[in-house]
Amino acid sequence: MEKKAIRIIFMGTPQFAVESLKALVENGYNVVGVVTMPDKPAGRGYKLQSSAVKQYAQQQGLKVLQPEKLKDDAFLFELKQLKADLQIVVAFRMLPEVVWAMPPKGTFNLHASLLPQYRGAAPINWALINGEKETGVTTFFLSHEIDTGKIIFRKRTPIHDDDNAETLHDRLMTLGAQLVLDTVDAISEDTIQPIPQQDLLAKDIELKAAPKIFRETGHVNWNRTTGEVYNFIRGLSPSPTAWTEMQPGDETEPLRFKLYAGEVIKIGESSTVPGTILTDHKTFLDVAAKDGFIRITDIQLSGKKRMQTADFLRGYVFPKNARFS
Repeated sequence: MEKKAIRIIFMGTPQFAVESLKALVENGYNVVGVVTMPDKPAGRGYKLQSSAVKQYAQQQGLKVLQPEKLKDDAFLFELKQLKADLQIVVAFRMLPEVVWAMPPKGTFNLHASLLPQYRGAAPINWALINGEKETGVTTFFLSHEIDTGKIIFRKRTPIHDDDNAETLHDRLMTLGAQLVLDTVDAISEDTIQPIPQQDLLAKDIELKAAPKIFRETGHVNWNRTTGEVYNFIRGLSPSPTAWTEMQPGDETEPLRFKLYAGEVIKIGESSTVPGTILTDHKTFLDVAAKDGFIRITDIQLSGKKRMQTADFLRGYVFPKNARFS
């Protein structure tokens, strides 16, 4: 089949998916429909907000479907009427078999890790939190179990020491868009040889998961090493953000601080109680970890603006013997 003639339905919601859809459109692929999440109220006025994918699709004049339920008869009928040869999923919700099995050439997903490692909803965050030195993107055919289908292609990229979730997200977004194009080309030319994920696992290799991150997940454990705390903070920055608390007084509620960036300034044995705050109240804010200190460089007090530490310290004074927990 001529690659530009293949009929494609694209499914996605956030900005990460837009780059792949944009690549398909700009390279002349026949995107016959886009499926995305329904509009949701957001902001102070709770006005309905369209997904990033919907906004781009509408700008390009593409047909948009926004089903509340993916097994809804009306949605399934409309999906069939589009007569897609192939479906592509990027950062969307889990599909029922009646949807992913519909097109004759199948449905493939772009995942932001080197599968079978980091299956789950937050592979970018967990790769950073775990201190990985390499990650990548994978295209694979959907099957019954989430993120377990046969692999089509993978692309690798190093994780730099100064990466955070935002910089790595953007790099994988661009890398993934190209991989989507490569995958569509190979499928249309019938040159793919999908590989079962178990065939890529060496013996005794532990599979690491990437479960969804909730608010409580972001609580910093200062009893960990400086390297672990540093990776934890950058792995959740700028969103959903690592956080810690401080008890300012016996009869007041704990204050919550979001931590966006930091650096390891000392490594070695430390007798300082983890969580202890050291500061000159002007330029630096150091927090004790298991084996040294983390210098916090970007911080936000709950209810206030995000600030560089030096700016923050000009307007906030930490009490004597303050400690994060």
